[in-house]
Amino acid sequence: MARRRLAGRRVGPGGRLPGAVLGATVVALLPYREFATFVAVAVLLCVAASLVRLRLRPTPPALLVAGAVSGVSGTAAGIGGPPVAVLYQDEHGATVRATLGAYFALGTLLSLGVLAAGGQVDGARLLQGVVLVPFMAAGFLLSNPLRRILDRGWTRPAVLGLAAATAVALLVQAQLS
Repeated sequence: MARRRLAGRRVGPGGRLPGAVLGATVVALLPYREFATFVAVAVLLCVAASLVRLRLRPTPPALLVAGAVSGVSGTAAGIGGPPVAVLYQDEHGATVRATLGAYFALGTLLSLGVLAAGGQVDGARLLQGVVLVPFMAAGFLLSNPLRRILDRGWTRPAVLGLAAATAVALLVQAQLS
């Protein structure tokens, strides 16, 4: 079922690889606090633009840009979803879930690979990721019951709300670091 809903070539992987390489460079060269603050503010501005009815669509050029931005921000600041999610905010819930699920899985593996190739992955960072596995499992368990609610017109508010929440969390984290 999910495979039929996947937006195929409209996922935007073309920009993710160069974005991930640039993101790994950012990790190596730029101060985390300033870059993370910039990413968080950019995401909040995209959410605000969406709320005032600026409709961004998943066109090939928009997906290329969103993929590149997602690669940079996902690799360097751990918040790669919002640039692509905002493009899919008006799609049907099943399409959003399938497309973003595939995008996150592949994008995360790509970012980890690029960071590992650049010597930016160590045991402590991997352990931080492993600590999040129970939360991921909880999300999977909750996804089916929540799907029924989201598909009743709540997909767009959920996408924008999660994008804003992750941006705020990143902003707080950046200020505490």
